Amino acid sequence: MLRIFAARSRVAALTLAGVTLAAAVIPAGSALADTWPSKQVRVLIPFPPGGTLDTVGRLLAQKLTEQTGQQFVVENRAGGNGIIGADAVAKAPADGYTLLFNASTFTTTPMTMKAPFDVIKDYQPIALVAQAPLAVAVNKDLPFNDIKGMLTYARAHPGKLSFAVGSTGSAGQLATEMLRRAGNMEYLVVPYKGSAPAYQGLVGGMISGFIDPILGSMSYYKGGMLKSVAVTSKSRVPTLPDVPTVGETVPGYEFYSWYGLWGPSKLPMDIAKKLNAEVNKALAGDMRERLEQQGLVLQPGSIDDFVAFQRDDMARSQKIVTEGNIRAE
Repeated sequence: MLRIFAARSRVAALTLAGVTLAAAVIPAGSALADTWPSKQVRVLIPFPPGGTLDTVGRLLAQKLTEQTGQQFVVENRAGGNGIIGADAVAKAPADGYTLLFNASTFTTTPMTMKAPFDVIKDYQPIALVAQAPLAVAVNKDLPFNDIKGMLTYARAHPGKLSFAVGSTGSAGQLATEMLRRAGNMEYLVVPYKGSAPAYQGLVGGMISGFIDPILGSMSYYKGGMLKSVAVTSKSRVPTLPDVPTVGETVPGYEFYSWYGLWGPSKLPMDIAKKLNAEVNKALAGDMRERLEQQGLVLQPGSIDDFVAFQRDDMARSQKIVTEGNIRAE
């Protein structure tokens, strides 16, 4: 009888040990993903409020809040050309409760200045949210209304035109550099801390032009406070049918900014995939219509799709930065 009891005890002990071992080898991310999100999620935008980045980020945060039942709160952490906010996410706990929403300038800024992080090694890509054609906006008092007139004026008055740069290495600066080379024009670069103050400078006549996502200039354009002489997309934008593309004057010219969501590098893949699914769900709803009406292009996809997109875009941008010798002032 004692032998039978001892044998049963050993079996029970081995069974308990097996269960404990099995629980230990279950990926931690799986357990986290089952309960995530269970509290408020911070979404850091590393630029001041205002502008397309902030508008799209807040709209996405609102949709994720509605879909998950937890608050996704936008926190504008500006400074250092976007580096301060981005670095805060790289150093945050990789638990899915601190995320980075940023524009393509996130990947190009380290090409123009020293950054305390590595875009590839220190972040987990989550989702590509949208691509944004840019508008070539100019002060309303300038004596031209299209790209051809602008290039002619620039060649006749070398260095007289001044273009804002919302952040060094931004899509707007790269697009301006491409236009400079393609159109053989010279201009003065005026740095600003974000798009919102740049538009104030443009409307106030302190600068000549600013190339930035269409959404940012739309209200100023419709209000007659500035002129949009072209858009950088391949085709004309439905909301601005009378505004030609740069490519109609400069064949082959095409450029976009883009927006994405990232987490710290060690973010569990199950949480990253869950976030990717939630973002794609948001982009399939009324958010799509609202953004497309503003000329943005939505291409929902997997994490792998985003990784490949980011890699290819960074290679293209590095070429422009190197050839244009673009460096932070």
